[in-house]
Amino acid sequence: MNLKRITHLKDGNQTGEYVLYWMQQSQRIHYNHALNYAVEMANRNNLPLVVLFALYGDYPEANERSFAFMLEGLVDVKAWLDRLKGNFVLRIGKAQDVIFDYMDKAHTVVFDYGYLRHQRQWRKDILDEAIKRNLGCEIDMIDTDTVVPVNVASNKREYGAYTIRPKIMKEIANFRDMDSLPLINVQKNLGFVSDDDLTDIDQLLKKLKVDTSVPRSPYFRGGYLKASNLFSNFLYNDLRDYKDRNDPSNPKVSYMSLYLHFGQISPLELLERMTLAMLQDQIDQASIDSFVEQLVVRRELSFNYVRYTKGYDKFETMTQDWAYKTMKAHEDDERNYIYSTLDYEHFQTHDEAFNAAMIEMVKTGYMHNYMRMYWAKKIIEWSPTYKEAYETILYLNNKYFIDGRDANSYTGVAWCFGNHDRPWTERSVFGQLRYMNFEGLKRKFKIDKYINEMKQLLKD
Repeated sequence: MNLKRITHLKDGNQTGEYVLYWMQQSQRIHYNHALNYAVEMANRNNLPLVVLFALYGDYPEANERSFAFMLEGLVDVKAWLDRLKGNFVLRIGKAQDVIFDYMDKAHTVVFDYGYLRHQRQWRKDILDEAIKRNLGCEIDMIDTDTVVPVNVASNKREYGAYTIRPKIMKEIANFRDMDSLPLINVQKNLGFVSDDDLTDIDQLLKKLKVDTSVPRSPYFRGGYLKASNLFSNFLYNDLRDYKDRNDPSNPKVSYMSLYLHFGQISPLELLERMTLAMLQDQIDQASIDSFVEQLVVRRELSFNYVRYTKGYDKFETMTQDWAYKTMKAHEDDERNYIYSTLDYEHFQTHDEAFNAAMIEMVKTGYMHNYMRMYWAKKIIEWSPTYKEAYETILYLNNKYFIDGRDANSYTGVAWCFGNHDRPWTERSVFGQLRYMNFEGLKRKFKIDKYINEMKQLLKD
């Protein structure tokens, strides 16, 4: 592992009964640098491994859909750890509370890296409390959900993909740094009791008292095995045509954003699998390059954005000065249509393509990426103020999407308001913000096919 992935947070006194990995962002066994590091520390010190996962029913903006998907992934995690003879402990409660039941006897505590503000705050709170309590454990944090770690790629907020791309591509070869998971040497059951065994997810959801307003998706299931199978199908059937991915009527997409959101599969593993397929002449370099642009460059631009933008989720601070100026100049422009959130959720606008995109979102937990851009642009057009549009887009995004509440979400929404973009031709309502319309969809794609498919989805 490239040592630049490691952030050393606290020295230890080199005593303790086990190595503790608090799993939070990176919910997987395969290609997990944080887990690998924890196993290596345990083996080096001839200690057993404990993996702790804390389930908090009031996680910000989460609901039954997102919780069910996550829990399906944790079933895979527990199964693999049982095979490896590691101690997996599932606790119900805030990590800041339950982790201290285990830290006082830990030799080393490993965090995976959290990118959003509240994730960073959780790690800081735990570190501060460990120092306050004078705990003897060493604490290290590992960035494992990016290919090139956020702090290595850049130390400032980047203007766009064109500025971060050369920085990432310069470093990417240095972070092809994962071997197979080392075996756990000390296979000792420490007798820790979990609050649930994950055998009945429906019952666990009731125990957590999660928001049930959005049911679990009948179309997507969580977990590493599901992600791996989906990617294999994409790799060998659709990646060659990835250049045509923008067509919602014939989607050549991987669906990996759902699994990457929960850390159920690693972007580095996806990169390595594509490289192997190219070496076997199953795909070409151009196909890899087009996917890497999304998987690495654009995705890691979003982590850069939330890391270096203090108010990444606030209307007043999420985009660039030129965008605020053009919105201010057009804030009183007449809107031809005004719709409410309920209109959107009940698919009651005059725009059939927008309604179709909402059906896909509400019913499946996913929306084709090109339609996400169109969908957000229409809400801007149909809202009385830009701030209301922004808040409506984020509300719906985080409520229905399995991959909502994500760095990509906040970055994608900000892009619709000019961030990581450039000024376009001046027009009503949008000013110099990029504009999208139904005629463009008709010109580029068989949009009627997509609309009809979504109407059928609503009937099923």
